[in-house]
Amino acid sequence: EYLRSLPEFPYVILRPTGVYGPRERDYLLMAQAVKRHVDFGAGFRRQDLTFVYVKDLVQAVFLALEKGVVRREWFVTDGKVYDSRAFAELIRKELGNPWMIHLTCPLVILRAISWVCELVSKFTRKPVTLNDITGGDEPRIDMHDEELNRVLGGGLVPGSLVLLGGEPGIGKSTLVLQTVLHLPDKKVLYISGEESARQLKLRADRIPHNSSDCLIVCETSLEQIYVHIKNTRPDLVIIDSIQTISTETIDSSPGSLVQVRECSASILKFAKETNTPVILIGHINKEGSIAGPKVLEHIVDTVLQFEGDQHYMYRILRSIKNRFGSTAELGIYEMRQNGLRQVSNPSELLLSQDHDGMSGVAIASAIEGVRPFLIETQALVSSAVYGNPQRSATGFDLRRMNMLLAVLEKRVGFKLAQKDVFLNIAGGLKVNDPAIDLSVISAILSSNMDTEIERDTCMAGEVGLSGEIRPVNRIEQRIGEAEKLGFKQILIPKHNLQGMDTSKLKIEIIPVRKVEEAFRALFG
Repeated sequence: EYLRSLPEFPYVILRPTGVYGPRERDYLLMAQAVKRHVDFGAGFRRQDLTFVYVKDLVQAVFLALEKGVVRREWFVTDGKVYDSRAFAELIRKELGNPWMIHLTCPLVILRAISWVCELVSKFTRKPVTLNDITGGDEPRIDMHDEELNRVLGGGLVPGSLVLLGGEPGIGKSTLVLQTVLHLPDKKVLYISGEESARQLKLRADRIPHNSSDCLIVCETSLEQIYVHIKNTRPDLVIIDSIQTISTETIDSSPGSLVQVRECSASILKFAKETNTPVILIGHINKEGSIAGPKVLEHIVDTVLQFEGDQHYMYRILRSIKNRFGSTAELGIYEMRQNGLRQVSNPSELLLSQDHDGMSGVAIASAIEGVRPFLIETQALVSSAVYGNPQRSATGFDLRRMNMLLAVLEKRVGFKLAQKDVFLNIAGGLKVNDPAIDLSVISAILSSNMDTEIERDTCMAGEVGLSGEIRPVNRIEQRIGEAEKLGFKQILIPKHNLQGMDTSKLKIEIIPVRKVEEAFRALFG
């Protein structure tokens, strides 16, 4: 009415009828009901239906613009009229169903049901105070893998959705497959969208296991996956991978943003409604983050990252997000021919057996999650052959290494501006603990002076910009790990000595306050 009141305003009003096409849900639900041999109607009055395909509607919009007819209203339809029963019969014939039951419910009953549901919802969904909510630990499913249980927060929570990501070939599928093969008391449905059943069988034959009850199905359609789940009623569902799954309700290719988002949201709804845990295996992009929309990481309950260098045997399982546990936990595995082996004591494997007479090697007492372990820091310093000196770091943040080099030059007086510096964390691990700063600069200085550090000496300390050795957390655990492995000396920040009882320790504690003091203790 407002547009009509505007004189000479060039408007065209199009009133489409029922629009159908890709991503339309209402008529899809009706077709799915007819596929199940049921036609449900509301009320006994005749209901006439007329439709228009979405592409025809778009064409009508362009025709209206091209013809230049203004100040008119048009109904857009394909010209055919159906009653609701005739339309259902048309769908039945197209689907090839031999029979169908027509059910009609009076509107009075539907209104009564709606009123009752609204009344029940009004009284049952009231806000409650925090004190009225009963607490308690979530029940857990033992995965028979101490490393995986630790990272998950004590086990897999029923009804949770877990996303496992990692580089191609890093061992994600191997980790999940060997885990489910050691769950003899659980019925597991393994859905593979990337590998054939024969490929999974070949991988399973390499893994020692006692269980043969793991159900395998190769499927990429989400609707068919739900059919398999309904028929088997598993205790745990594995989907490898989420980027290969697609739903018929979305007209786009598998792996697209909208497909990943819709499939993940649907799987989350299934997990919560049936209390069935689901593990999704996901790809990562070239930046190293989970491929797909960022909302994927928000949808799931837990995000695990499986990482490591393919040229090394060690793999690290980290928790990036965990609604049921801590994200500070970490699991370490060793890749072998027969699968992944749990590493319960990583210190003994990450330290080389003998580095007597070798310069550029320092031992750091690091902590990842809540686990202390000793790690070997290797450095090589040489004169720059070309004009620009090279800086390279493997397993350590390159920007932090450059900052430590600036501290060495500015605060201690070692000229490294014309030197090539290469740093490596042994074992192919990536360590983010700032407490290995002291071992990094010690290894660099040891290589620059070509002087070895005593093999029974380790250290822990963060280096500040003014050259001070800053205190680190959980110093007792770091000292205890060094003492357990037979080290005789450990350099720690002087501030960490406050309130510490060192009388029962068999390892010599050397407190240092500045970088210069640490170097005097190491090199004299």
